[in-house]
Amino acid sequence: MAILEMKNLVVSVEGNTILHGINLTVKGGETHAIMGPNGTGKSTLAQIVMGHPKYKIESGEILLDGEVMNEMPVDERSRRGVFLGMQNPVEVPGVTNFDFVKTAVTARLPKDKHLRIGKFILEFEDSAKELKMGSGLSHRFLNQGFSGGEKKRNEILQMKLLKPSIALLDEIDSGLDVDALRIVGENVTALKSPNLGMILITHYQRLLDYIVPDYVHIMIKGQIVKTGGKELIAKIDSDGYDWLKAELGIDDFDEGPKQYSLGTCATNPTTR
Repeated sequence: MAILEMKNLVVSVEGNTILHGINLTVKGGETHAIMGPNGTGKSTLAQIVMGHPKYKIESGEILLDGEVMNEMPVDERSRRGVFLGMQNPVEVPGVTNFDFVKTAVTARLPKDKHLRIGKFILEFEDSAKELKMGSGLSHRFLNQGFSGGEKKRNEILQMKLLKPSIALLDEIDSGLDVDALRIVGENVTALKSPNLGMILITHYQRLLDYIVPDYVHIMIKGQIVKTGGKELIAKIDSDGYDWLKAELGIDDFDEGPKQYSLGTCATNPTTR
């Protein structure tokens, strides 16, 4: 069972501090949802965990199974079982979907293991069918000519085949119609197990109707200001985030970073 920890994490992008002291622990078997207004740092959190070079850790630590990952290269994080489902998947002309995933899966195998190609082909085809990706997917170039919904389903296909221990899904619901959202939600839910810890980054309740989280965190101006259960999703869906202004004692979320009252977050065992 993997454990991902963020301890007092402060992160900047091009000299601007975005995350202001994030504390979060995600264990295998847990699903955490991170919600909040636009521009509050949710995607920055996903990118820094994956090791994007544009993002800089100013202070604090990211740990995987107790090992500090701050300087760990992106490819090594992937080999250790960290997966990022991207908000805007890129197109890669000339590289087929099958070859891309096969290479990624092979890279994660122990040195004394080899990919059983026949078994892998069947697994690829079965996963594509489960995601309603259509025939011929293996021969298409990675995301080239794909609709927004197809790109997001392709991210989940990769997740299914890579079998990560920690998965971050960054707005995987954006651009999905109702049917595609259901397909993605059902496939992600089917992957839940004690061996997988997940972070779902989203603006909307609709994804969380299909993938039910164990914990819900609200992020404001780069801080987790409140943690709770499913009841927070319903409140956000009905009232938005304005009710937090009174609770946090601020006039506007755009007034600049400050150390807000952490509410229930301070006592939640997953955010120490």
